[in-house]
Amino acid sequence: MRLKNQTKFLVHEEFLLLGLTDDPELQPFLFCLFLSMYLVTILGNLLIILAISSDSHLHTPMYFFLSNLSFTDICLSTTTIPKMLVNIQAQSQSITYRGCLTQVGFVLAFGGFENFLLAAMAYDRYVAICHPLRYTVIMNPQLCVLLILLSLFFSVVVALLHSLMVLRLSFCKDLEIPHFFCELAQVIKLACSDTLINNILIYFVASLFGGIPLSGIIFSYTQIVSSVLRVPSAGGKLKAFSTCGSHLSVVSLFYGTVVGVYISSVVTDSSKKTAVASVMYVVVPQMMNPFIYSLRNRDMKGALRKLINGMPSLL
Repeated sequence: MRLKNQTKFLVHEEFLLLGLTDDPELQPFLFCLFLSMYLVTILGNLLIILAISSDSHLHTPMYFFLSNLSFTDICLSTTTIPKMLVNIQAQSQSITYRGCLTQVGFVLAFGGFENFLLAAMAYDRYVAICHPLRYTVIMNPQLCVLLILLSLFFSVVVALLHSLMVLRLSFCKDLEIPHFFCELAQVIKLACSDTLINNILIYFVASLFGGIPLSGIIFSYTQIVSSVLRVPSAGGKLKAFSTCGSHLSVVSLFYGTVVGVYISSVVTDSSKKTAVASVMYVVVPQMMNPFIYSLRNRDMKGALRKLINGMPSLL
C-alpha cells in the first residue's frame, strides 16, 4: 500500500509537454519564432491599452471593451508561451502537476473571458447602429462594468469547475501531453479513471457558455445588417459597416481558428497536427488583434500616433 501511494504521488509530480516537434534542429527556430510572436503580442496590446487610456476621445464603451480584450490577450499568451520558451531553452519537457492544472484553469478563464468580451462588443455595435439615439443611455458606464464583471465571473466559475473535476481523476500511465501547453482535453485523455463526467461537462459547458455568446454575436450582426440595408445612401451603409468591421474581423479570426482546430482534430488522428493547429487559436488571434484594430480604425491610428510621438518627451 505504501509503494502504491508513493507511485501515485510520483506520477502526479509532473507531466511532459511534447511540444510541436521532436526535431532538435527545429527547437532554436521555434524558440525565436514564439519569442517574437510573444513580444509582438505584449507590445501591440500594451500600446492599445496605453493609447485608449491616454486619449480622452477613446473613453467610450467600445474602446473600454477593447482595452479589456487587449489585457485578456496579454494574459492568455503569458499563460502558455513563456513555459514553452523555458522548456525549449532548458531542453526539458516537464511541467509540474500543479503547474499543469494551473495552466488549464488560466487558459479556460482567459479564453472564456475573451469569448464573452466579443459578445459584449457585438452588443455594443448593435446598440450603436440600430439604436444610435439611445446609445449613451443604454451603454452607460454601469452596464459596461456589469458586463465585464459578469463575463469575468462566468469565465472563472467555468475554469474552476473544470479544474476541480480534473482533481478527482487519477493518472497512472505515461503522462505525455502531445502539446505545447496543458490543454484540458489532452489532460483528461491521460487519466486512467472514469472520465465520462468530465467529457459530458466539457460538451455541456461549451454548448452553454460558448453557444450563448456566439448566438448573441450572430443575432447582433443579423440586426445590424438588417438595419444597415435600410439606409438609403451607399455612403451611409459603408460608414455603418465600417464601425463594426474591426470587431467582425476579430470575431471571424477567433471563432474561425477554434472551428479549424476542432475540424483538424476530427479529421486527423495525429496529435502533432492538432497541436500545431492549436497555435492558431492560442497564439495567432492574440497577436493579430492589435493590428486589426489599429489598421482599420482611424481613431486608434490617431491615438497611437499621439502616444508614440509623446514617448520621447516622457523619456
